[in-house]
Amino acid sequence: MRRAYFDFRFGQLHVRTAFPATGGFDEQVTLICLHPAQGSSRIFKRLLPGIADVRSVYAPDLPGCAESDPAPTSGAADAAGAISDLADDLRLRQIDLFGVQGGANVALALAAARPELVRRLVILGTPAADPLSIVKQSALVILTPRDAAQSPGRLKAALPNARHADMADDVEKLLDAEHKALAMQIGAFLSSRF
Repeated sequence: MRRAYFDFRFGQLHVRTAFPATGGFDEQVTLICLHPAQGSSRIFKRLLPGIADVRSVYAPDLPGCAESDPAPTSGAADAAGAISDLADDLRLRQIDLFGVQGGANVALALAAARPELVRRLVILGTPAADPLSIVKQSALVILTPRDAAQSPGRLKAALPNARHADMADDVEKLLDAEHKALAMQIGAFLSSRF
C-alpha cells in the first residue's frame, strides 16, 4: 500500500493506494473507497490489500478530512466533484465505488452526476443524507443489524438495481477484524455479471 497526493478543484487529495502484483495488465475496473464522514482513508488500511489482488484500489481522504484540503462546503456534491477530478486525473473511463455510511452519500451523488463513469456501487451501512440520489447502476448494499432496522426502504428506492446482504457485525468490525470476508464479498460482486 502506498500514499500519494492528487490535485482536485479545491487543492489536493491525500490518497492511499493498493495495486495488483501483476502490474495491472489484466486488471479489472478500478475501485475507489469512500470513508464515513469525519473519518479518513485509514479505515481501509486492512481491506485495501485484499481487494487489490485483481484491481487497483484508491482510498482518498475526502475533502476537509485528514490530510486532504477542504472544499467550500462539506456536502456530498463537492466531495463527489473531488472524486470525479481524481478519476479524470487518473484517466479512468469507468470506476466502481465503495462507500461507507457518509461515503455512501458521496458515491450516490457521483453515480447520479456521472453515470457514464460509475459502473457499480457497494454501500456499507446506511447513508445519512436525505433525500438520497437515485441511481440506476448495479449495487450491493451491505447492512448490519442496526442498519437494517433503520428504514432500508430509503436505500431500496435510491438503488432500484441493488442486491442486499446482511452482515452480523458492526461496520468497524467488518473493516478491521472481518476485512478478508468483506473483501471477498465485494470482489465477488464487482466481478459478477449482475
